[in-house]
Formats: sequence, structure tokens, C-alpha cells
Amino acid sequence: MEGTLMDDIQTLLDREQIRDCIARLARGEDRRDAELIKCCYWQEAKLDFGIFTGSFAEYLAWVVPGSPAVPLTLHTLGQSLIELHADSAAVETHVTSYHRIDMGEQHRDVVIGGRYLDRLEQRGAEWRIVQRTMIYDWVSDYGQSADWSKGLMGTPFKTKHSVGAARGDFSETFFKQLNTG
Repeated sequence: MEGTLMDDIQTLLDREQIRDCIARLARGEDRRDAELIKCCYWQEAKLDFGIFTGSFAEYLAWVVPGSPAVPLTLHTLGQSLIELHADSAAVETHVTSYHRIDMGEQHRDVVIGGRYLDRLEQRGAEWRIVQRTMIYDWVSDYGQSADWSKGLMGTPFKTKHSVGAARGDFSETFFKQLNTG
């Protein structure tokens, strides 16, 4: 059984790198951060979201800067089933995605549940997505969005950084503080 422990450790590392890639991508999409998104896909990647199908370059142009009618998204990832095959992996990840939709006079909150079906390849020591397909399982329209200028449940916010945004909110400052400290 020589090498079994090292094989198991490498498998754990590969799985964690795959999960990290998928999590970084969700953050990149929510932030409309082209550089972060680029680090998660190989250039020849193909994508199929049902409402968008195309190359990685076409996808990047579509998702960044994103639709002005969707000023805010939040992708929350669930479990990932990862099947490793040498230098490739098949991965299914559950996702719940929140979308604030600008309807003109008001914003609406829409939540979609589904699964990402990803094929990743490892090149060198790096895992990235080479193919992504989105499967939609459910959608809920929660109606008019909260008016954050009034605080939370009638209590005003005491800080300016309490409400998130696609770009320029406190999470960017938070990570910069950690990286420069």
C-alpha cells in the first residue's frame, strides 16, 4: 500500500482546488470582476446557460459588466459532487442565485435554484473549468425588494458598509486590508 496516503492527500488537495475555483468564480460573477472570472476558465471553455450559449470570450463580454437591469446578484453554492479522472473532473454543484431586477419604478427579488455541471481540467498544478452547463430546477419571484434606506426591519443601519453592492462595497475593503496588513 505504498503511496496510498500520498494519493489520498493529492485527491483531497485536488478536490479543494476544484471547490475553490467554483467559489472564486461565483464571487467574480457577483462582483463582475473579469480578472477573477478569467482565473477560473480555460480560454477555450464553452458555456451553456440556456439563455446564453457560447465561448468563454463571448461569456465574459456578456457577464461583465452584466445587465444594467440586474444591479445585484448573489450566488450561494451548495454541495459539489466531484468525480476525479486523472487530470479531469466532472462536477455537479448546487447553486441558489439571488437577482435584484430593476423594473424601472421598483426593484424585484428573484431567486433561482439549480445546478452547475462543470468539466474541469488540471494543467500543471491548476484546475479550471473547460465546460459549464446550467440546469434550472426552480425559480421564485419574491416581489418588491427591500428599501435598504430604511434599515433592517425598521431599525436604521449605524454604518454605511452594511448594505452590499456588486462593486465597491465593504467586502472589497475587507480583503484589501487583509492583503496589505
